[in-house]
Amino acid sequence: MRTTLITGAAAGLALAAGAATAQTLNEWVKKAEVDAGKRAGVPIEMAERMRALEREVRELRQANEILRKASAYFAQAELDRRFKP
Repeated sequence: MRTTLITGAAAGLALAAGAATAQTLNEWVKKAEVDAGKRAGVPIEMAERMRALEREVRELRQANEILRKASAYFAQAELDRRFKP
């Protein structure tokens, strides 16, 4: 309840100051309700963690691809070296 009151007060101030539109404020309230567990959805901390993990997976896949290509290159170089007279 307190979060909603604080969010409501902050939203009113932001709207009065012209710092945000009604739609933006509505999104803020929805996010606050999700974070407070009053609305279904993914909390901000969880969404940030998921983005960080997805970024890490993407980086690891790129590193694996580089290592795979390097391994193939050196394996081919080793085969070429063995068969030269």
